[in-house]
Amino acid sequence: MPNLLDHQLISERYFFPRADAPPNPFVVDCGDAQLACSYHELSPDALTVLHFHGNGEVVADYVDFLPKLFAQMGCNLFLAEFRGYGGSTGQPQLGKMLSDVATTIDAIGQPTTQLVLFGRSVGSLFAAKAVELFPDIAGLVMESAVADPLQRLLLRVRPQELGASAEEFRAEVAAQMGIEAAMRRFNNPALILHTRNDGLIDLSHGQRLAQWCGGDARLEIFEQGNHNDIMFVNGQRYFVLVKELLDQLRD
Repeated sequence: MPNLLDHQLISERYFFPRADAPPNPFVVDCGDAQLACSYHELSPDALTVLHFHGNGEVVADYVDFLPKLFAQMGCNLFLAEFRGYGGSTGQPQLGKMLSDVATTIDAIGQPTTQLVLFGRSVGSLFAAKAVELFPDIAGLVMESAVADPLQRLLLRVRPQELGASAEEFRAEVAAQMGIEAAMRRFNNPALILHTRNDGLIDLSHGQRLAQWCGGDARLEIFEQGNHNDIMFVNGQRYFVLVKELLDQLRD
């Protein structure tokens, strides 16, 4: 039976890929798609931050500045690309993209206890999937993140258009993206970053994620900025908080 989340209408209406490829990509082989990621290693013994970008973005948007910032914090950085985005092949199909998470983590070749997940906006869906699959991951950062993927998907598609009932669609989303259950099982430190004025994914999503965390969770609500400029408007405070989390993980 085809994966309901791979339906063409979800691909067309929910994802907004661009074709800009990063220089010297680190290619992750997912069989039917090759993901053009980017790996910046400071030391094989350092923590590795695995970053999943937002919708309408690509890895190439981050390669000029983010690796340097994380190197200054003593960390490797792996910028994960999605199928159909950037220099990757394939089509952005949600079910397959969720399956790509484990393949991407395996390709990094680091113990999961040495990985820190970073999910921004739609990228938080894949960071949450990684938490579900690998609950021993060292730490988690969620920026402008999604707590309720069903609500987000229903803004774009109706279950009947996918050939499913509302209950069938709800069950499929819950089975493949059980974010609340995954967060409750995650017992390691987490940092949740959200702006009060997020006009795309409202603050309640960040509040729920922080509430669900099974371990030590810090919720930072910024008074400045919106969904797409939270990092840049709040840059100094933003990266102080990220560094504090990374330092906590190394203690």
